[in-house]
Formats: sequence, structure tokens, C-alpha cells
Amino acid sequence: MNRRRAMVSTLTVSGFNQNSPASRWKKRHTISVRPLEYAGHIGQRTRRRSTRAEPSTSIGKRVLDTVAASAALLFFAPLWIAVAIAIKVTSPGPVLFHQYRYGYRNRSFKIYKFRSMRSDAGDAAGIKQTVQDDSRITAVGRILRKTSLDEIPQLLNVIKGDMSLVGPRPHVPGMLAANVPYEDLVPYYFQRHTARPGITGLAQVSGCRGSTVEPALAISRIEYDLDYIEKWSLRMDIMIIVKTVRREFLSGSGF
Repeated sequence: MNRRRAMVSTLTVSGFNQNSPASRWKKRHTISVRPLEYAGHIGQRTRRRSTRAEPSTSIGKRVLDTVAASAALLFFAPLWIAVAIAIKVTSPGPVLFHQYRYGYRNRSFKIYKFRSMRSDAGDAAGIKQTVQDDSRITAVGRILRKTSLDEIPQLLNVIKGDMSLVGPRPHVPGMLAANVPYEDLVPYYFQRHTARPGITGLAQVSGCRGSTVEPALAISRIEYDLDYIEKWSLRMDIMIIVKTVRREFLSGSGF
């Protein structure tokens, strides 16, 4: 049998022109169901042989994460101090924002970011997503988010082992997509947690970031995550990191 996914059925949806995403998804007839090929085992999935290590068990990936994240922390130390001062001077509240997210094998962990929103308007649960020109974002926060510099504290998560430099982006439990829980929209959603979450990922450098209101984009995000897990290599990680620097830090595509 081909080592690729055993079955991929295409997404067929009716009612896309209706106003309510929830109602149009109630009318869906079929949705893609794709078994994920990986070396480990989770839930009711069948263990499959593999000639390579999966991302979460690779010693090389962990070494790359630890060395690169430690070096980056030292490199960004002066910037970290400058950003902390700017946040404290321009808006009341803590410098860092923390939130619980899904991690490896569905375990929750505390993620760190530079605070980019007003303390009285932030959503600790993370259910309400950030949108373009969001009024909750501070002046300094807008710059941090546009350049993705608000993600720098996640280097601490990488060193701790909660995250990787590259992997599926960690979501909050109960995250919505098309106004329904993500796992309702995408039945194979939790398969993305067979790898450690990343600061960046294949989905992000492929243009799938931001709002998950549009069903097709939300599903594409998960497809990219699973493609990454299936095709992972250290070379792929390095390429994604290089693309992230070009796309996020240099061009400033965040919001």
C-alpha cells in the first residue's frame, strides 16, 4: 500500500453563500477524512512503520531547537529590554502575556508572548480572535504584531521543551473556526498534536495565518500542519525558519 495517506476524500460543501457560517456547515454533506501517517500512536490510530523519526522523537530536532533558541535569546536580549520598557511606558499592565494552549499529545502548557493588547481588553481564554485593526491592540502592540516580535518570549517555551521552533501553531482549547469548535469543523483536528507546537510552521509560511472565520482557510491550515508532520525533516525546518524571517520579521505581514 502506498505510504502516503490511505484515503483522502474531497470536501464538498453546500450553502456557502449563506450569511451564517454555522448554518452553512450544518448543511455540509462530506468532509475530508485523512488518516495521518506517523511513527507513534495516539488515540485509536494504528501504529505504522516508518524509516524516519517523527518530529517529536527526533534528537536532531531537539538539539537544533535548544541551540538555536538559546542563541536567539542572547541575540534578542537588548531588544527584549527595549520592548519591555516600551510596553510599560505606553500602557499599564504586565510586560508578558501568558495563556494556556494545546501542546504535544493534547497536553496543555503556558505560552508566553509580549503583551500587545490593553490589559482590560485582552481575552485570556483566547476564544475571541484578533482581527484587522483590532481596537484592543496598543500602539506598541501593533508594531510588535506586524513584525511578529511579540512571539520572541516563546523561545523560553522552546528551551523548556513545550514547543519547537517549527511545528503546528498552538491553539487555545475551544478555538473556533467558521464559528464552530475547530474539532467539529475538522474531524481529524487533534492529529496535529502528534508533534510539538511551533513558533512558526508550514501553514504560516504558506499564507495560512490570521482569522479562521473562512472554512476553507481554516481547513487548509490543518492540512498544512499534517503535511508538515508527514514530510518532516531538519532541512524542511531550516527552510521554514528562513521563510519566516523573510515573511514575518522583514516584510511585516502580521496584524
